[in-house]
Amino acid sequence: MKNRIRSAALAGAAVGALVTAAPAAQAASADCPNGGVVRFGVEPYDTAPKLVPIYEHIGKLIAQKLGCEVKVYVTTSYNAEIEAMRSGKLEAGEFGPLGYVLAHQVAKAEAVATFADADNKPDTYWASLVTWPGSGIKQVSDIRGHSFAFSDPASTSGHLFPAYGLRKGGIDPDKDIRAIYAGSHTSSFEALYNHKVDAGELNSEQLESAKQRGHYKEGDLVFLWKSDPIPIDPITVRGDLPAGFKQRLVAVLQNLDLSQLPAADRKIMGVHGLRTVPQSDASFNGIRDLVKTLNIDLNKLS
Repeated sequence: MKNRIRSAALAGAAVGALVTAAPAAQAASADCPNGGVVRFGVEPYDTAPKLVPIYEHIGKLIAQKLGCEVKVYVTTSYNAEIEAMRSGKLEAGEFGPLGYVLAHQVAKAEAVATFADADNKPDTYWASLVTWPGSGIKQVSDIRGHSFAFSDPASTSGHLFPAYGLRKGGIDPDKDIRAIYAGSHTSSFEALYNHKVDAGELNSEQLESAKQRGHYKEGDLVFLWKSDPIPIDPITVRGDLPAGFKQRLVAVLQNLDLSQLPAADRKIMGVHGLRTVPQSDASFNGIRDLVKTLNIDLNKLS
């Protein structure tokens, strides 16, 4: 197998890296699109150097089962991935829950699979509001007037749930804080870790990634609020793919064996099981309800 990692452009938006996983079969299956290539998008929920080798391996697993070359694109923003699927530049992709709700609305994205927990059920994660010791912030209401790091406007745990947590604490996220959009969960965490902001979002996946990098130990941050479990990122296909190929692709995505991934990589991804399992669009109706509760206009996120 040959693997290539290089910068690329996708649907007019720069992407962080391109990973090519060659299929196990000698010849591509007849129904592989784009001359034998399936393009798979990944949102930048961690730094590209962390995500590239993980999804390089996942791309290889997909290619071996599908009989098509798989090119994995780690995008520079959540919206870059949505726009890529909307313009027909992706056949499949992994979105965050909020990004998926928007991609389903504007880009024909259909949730078909997700990562399993230890019981082979769809896994979950959580969002939180945090500060650092000595910031003077003791509870959510104390964040009023302070700087606050969100990750990305289209992020579930980096914007939607933190905004909800702030409102639950009596804070208007649009008026009562000095909001900063760091661009990724990693950038948001680093702003907190280096005391560049007074408070910010942190999800369970980024917390684990920070531990893996040696950038976090107990007591480095103060947790002010934590969300209920959130459905983990759905793996999607573009809804207008040819029916026969789409059926084959869905079957592969719903049955990936992740036991070949190093345990540390699975921790960075925030998953606790060893395979993928089916997922449905209806699982994200709770996200849609929260969007309505917060009066968020999805069109302004695209």
